[in-house]
Amino acid sequence: MVYFCDDFFSRDILHVDMNSFYVSVELRDRPEYMEKAVAVGGDEENRHGIILAKTPLAKKYGVKTGEPIWQAKKKCPGLVILPPHYDKYIEVSKKAHKIYYSYTNQVEPFGMDECFLDVTGSKRLFGDGYNIGNEIKSRIKRELKVTVSVGRSFNKVFAKLASDMAGRDEICEINRDNFKKVVWPLEIDEMIMIGIKTKRKLNKINIYTLGDLAGAEPDMLRNLFGINGLKFKNWANGYDDSKVLDYYAQIPIKTIGRSITCSEDLLNEFEVRAVLQKLSQDISKRLIENNFLARGIHVGYRDHDLCSFGYDSMLDYPTNSSIEITELAMEVLREHRELENRMRAIYIRAIKLVSDRESIQADFFKDISSHEKSLSLESAIYFIRKRYGKDAITYANLLGDIKMPNDGREMVIMPHSFFMNV
Repeated sequence: MVYFCDDFFSRDILHVDMNSFYVSVELRDRPEYMEKAVAVGGDEENRHGIILAKTPLAKKYGVKTGEPIWQAKKKCPGLVILPPHYDKYIEVSKKAHKIYYSYTNQVEPFGMDECFLDVTGSKRLFGDGYNIGNEIKSRIKRELKVTVSVGRSFNKVFAKLASDMAGRDEICEINRDNFKKVVWPLEIDEMIMIGIKTKRKLNKINIYTLGDLAGAEPDMLRNLFGINGLKFKNWANGYDDSKVLDYYAQIPIKTIGRSITCSEDLLNEFEVRAVLQKLSQDISKRLIENNFLARGIHVGYRDHDLCSFGYDSMLDYPTNSSIEITELAMEVLREHRELENRMRAIYIRAIKLVSDRESIQADFFKDISSHEKSLSLESAIYFIRKRYGKDAITYANLLGDIKMPNDGREMVIMPHSFFMNV
């Protein structure tokens, strides 16, 4: 059991979530579509695009984020598809951050359209969290022409849950006195970090609600999920002492990763390899620039039904080689027979990072000369691209359509948050 003093429960945490962010920004500039069913999606002409965001009206027709545009249009024949403009989304996000920062320096982004704010120390200047949340909500609507949902609570987990429960342009509060009544009847996957696979495991041991989770046996949860099982139980009981980071805090780099939602499903090994290789090249570039080598990788994907799968594996030698990272990722997916599945989104992370100045212990039974050649090749490619541009040199299998979108979404880099440590 985890114990906290009363001061823990007196914190004032907000979670601000911009409603239907992409589509709200588009409708702000295209008011003629305000009363229509609208979605933001990819390349509609070649039927390869997917739904990235949708209006509540489109949702009523059954349109889902992540599904192909052609499928969404079957459900809603009058659906208006607008192309994404990531530069505009980033601009609006930065302006929102400035508004948040005018109330507190503890502003922690959680994605481009969400932020945690700790306003505990701001009460004497601006009133309590409810007043600050209301003011932020009004300013965002007035200055940026989009709406937000605001969650207020005494910790980050419940603040996030409260904003999910809040309606468009509304505030929801989960406090020390009402959280058992509000939170415990909810299904377990309403809480952050509990997805489909975790829910299934919990359901098998008769844990269906957050109240069930709050009262579950710690040893049973630890056996199922390790230390994360205890975290889930603590969160359900309101015990989350994680801090909202300062907006300009420098986060130590622990992993370097890239992910992409493909323009259409990846159907075979050749297509998967091309996308992984492209992502690995970006990772390799960042490893070199930050003087890191990776001891291992985490590779995963989201399938056609939006279920997620992921696996860790260690490398023979620490590396920054995109080829070695790609080959290990392919080996892992092949081992788990995942290459037979249709992949909608795919991601890969370099993990267990070490300094590139760290000495390497050679293994008598493994060929280190091949590894050294891979490092030299990667270094040469990096310097050629740095001098002549990223398109100056590439691999033949990456020429042509490799089902990676080219609409600017690579500009979006998701920030670190405490949930990433789970």
